[in-house]
Amino acid sequence: MPESESTNTTLLETRQLECVRDDRLLFRDLSINLSEGEILQVEGANGSGKTSLLRILCGLRLAEAGQVLWQGEDVSDVREDYYASMIYIGHLPCIKGDLTTLENIRSLLDTRSQSAPIEEIDAALTKVGLSGFDDVPSKALSSGQRRRILLAFLLLSKTRLWILDEPLTALDVQGVALVESMLMEHREAGGSAIFTTHHGMQLPCEMSSVTLGVQC
Repeated sequence: MPESESTNTTLLETRQLECVRDDRLLFRDLSINLSEGEILQVEGANGSGKTSLLRILCGLRLAEAGQVLWQGEDVSDVREDYYASMIYIGHLPCIKGDLTTLENIRSLLDTRSQSAPIEEIDAALTKVGLSGFDDVPSKALSSGQRRRILLAFLLLSKTRLWILDEPLTALDVQGVALVESMLMEHREAGGSAIFTTHHGMQLPCEMSSVTLGVQC
C-alpha cells in the first residue's frame, strides 16, 4: 500500500485486489488508498500487471478477488457517479484517422455524454499545442499530435480522477512537460491521478507509488 501524508478525503480505495492473467498470478492482496489532490504512480516490470490494474480500476476487467471503492462505497453501487467522476486514457490512442481533430474531440466527449462549446475546445487545443489543427484529419498528424488530442479531451472532461496508462507515449520533451504541468494543475484544483509510465516524470510535489510484482 502506498504511503501518503495527505489528510484529504479518500476518493479511491482498493482492498486486497488479486489479478490473474493466463493462469499467472500478477498481484494479490493489493490495497491502495488515493486521496483528493494525490498523485499515484504504478510501477513494476513489464508484465507485472500495471495495465491490468488500471483496467480493473476502470471496470474494464474484473479482479479475481478484492474490492474497489469510490468515496467509501463499492463502485458497483455508485457506478454512475464513479464513471462521471473518472476518466481513463489507455496506452493505445483511440483516435479515428478519418476524423478531424475537432471531430475526434467531439466524438470522444460524446462517449461520455458530454459536449463543450467551441470556445472551450479551442482553448484546450491551444493549451496542448494544437491551435490551428482543428480541421486537420488526424491521419495527417504525428503520433505525438494524436496523443495531444487525448490530452485536450482529458482537460475538457473536467473529472476528479484521471487514470492514465503511459500518458507520455510518443510525446517530445515539450509534450512531457505539458503532461507534468497538467498533472500539477489538476492536483492543485483538488483532483487526483493514477498513472503508469516507463519514462521519468518530474513533478515538483511528492508522489505516492505502488510497485507490482509477486514472488511465487
